[in-house]
Amino acid sequence: MEQLIPIIIQAVSGAAGGGIVSSLLKQAAMQMLPKLIAGAVGGIGGGQVLGGMLGGMLGGDAAGGMDIGNILGQVVSGGLGGGVLTAIAGAVMGGMKK
Repeated sequence: MEQLIPIIIQAVSGAAGGGIVSSLLKQAAMQMLPKLIAGAVGGIGGGQVLGGMLGGMLGGDAAGGMDIGNILGQVVSGGLGGGVLTAIAGAVMGGMKK
């Protein structure tokens, strides 16, 4: 169960980051379900790539425990990954409509 908590944090923060990017960028505007899916997938991907590095910078345990530094690292990296993937997906879907 402890291995699933970071993935859930990454998916939720990725969906939130995707929603924020989609509301800010008009070319990334798309329906709610693709926006949430792209954000969650991007959040998990970004969290896996950047989560440990950002968690270490924020004072987290290098072993990957559940302390505040690692949790903040997962939230930030998940939000960034979700936002980036949602922007890319929105640009591609917007380009396909034209």
